[in-house]
Amino acid sequence: MHSPATFCRFALAVFALAPAAVLAQQGYPTKPIRFIAPFPPGGTSDIVARVAAQKLTDALGKQVIVDNRGGASGTIGYEMAAKSPPDGYTLLLCSMGGLVSNQFLFKRLPFDPMHDFSLISQLATAGQVLVIHPAVPAKTVQDLIALAKANPGKLNVGSGGLGTTQHIVAEVFQSATGIKLTHVPYKGSILAVTATLAGEITMTFADMAPAVPHIKAGRLRALAVSSEQRSNAIPEVPTMADAGIKEWFPQTWWAMAAPKGLSPAIVKRLNGEIAQFMKAQDVQEKFANIGLVPLHSTPEHVSELVKTGTARMGKVIRAAGIQPE
Repeated sequence: MHSPATFCRFALAVFALAPAAVLAQQGYPTKPIRFIAPFPPGGTSDIVARVAAQKLTDALGKQVIVDNRGGASGTIGYEMAAKSPPDGYTLLLCSMGGLVSNQFLFKRLPFDPMHDFSLISQLATAGQVLVIHPAVPAKTVQDLIALAKANPGKLNVGSGGLGTTQHIVAEVFQSATGIKLTHVPYKGSILAVTATLAGEITMTFADMAPAVPHIKAGRLRALAVSSEQRSNAIPEVPTMADAGIKEWFPQTWWAMAAPKGLSPAIVKRLNGEIAQFMKAQDVQEKFANIGLVPLHSTPEHVSELVKTGTARMGKVIRAAGIQPE
């Protein structure tokens, strides 16, 4: 039978061998957490980030602070996250644009989309909605196609910038319908919506969040959504497939990640909290009202989204003739 002293020495030896990270995370978190949102305030990404931050604050008992770091199509925020310590106190809101599309839009990225992040969970997904100014003489997608064919290159389509999801969807739309539109890039999708409202441009494939209030108020006319299913926010608006366009359109998605090397225990903890709060009625309603589908997934599912999206988006961007900067 071992003496108490022998047992104590054994226990101390086991404790000493335990990885420091494991011991440190037992009380995680012990201080506020920074949640980098690589886009300016006010857009859809910012809404997703703030909902997730508030819910994590409630669940973890420590403040999760959204840090908006817009610029260079999100690469500033991604680089900041990639170079932060993998200690669980820096999180990142990532998206299809940042992890997939940007690979083809920049000759060199200051981070590796496939290897510089610990993926945690998907958070939401959404399609785009094709909106036009009410003065445009088109009531349906087919009306718009006929108008564009009668005026090749004279109708213009705005986007949040070269190579953004809105731009790529517009390119797919032109390819699928055989029409020619003039692309007008803006520094953000909200600005493209504003320009459509003002009648400066004919149309835009808008993010749901900034467009839905204007659609409901009659200031914009919605012709179709690019998602496979109709949106709960505007169920009367048909899908592209309903409108006769049987083409694959890229969907926007958002996920949570952290710097590469985050301990599996913290990944599991955060993933579990996301699974719980995404079921909450207030989250479900808030997202549905702006056309988002709230989601929870495994880290492996996010990785698969990046891989499959990269293969598909590369083909679309190359076909559109978009050159990296």
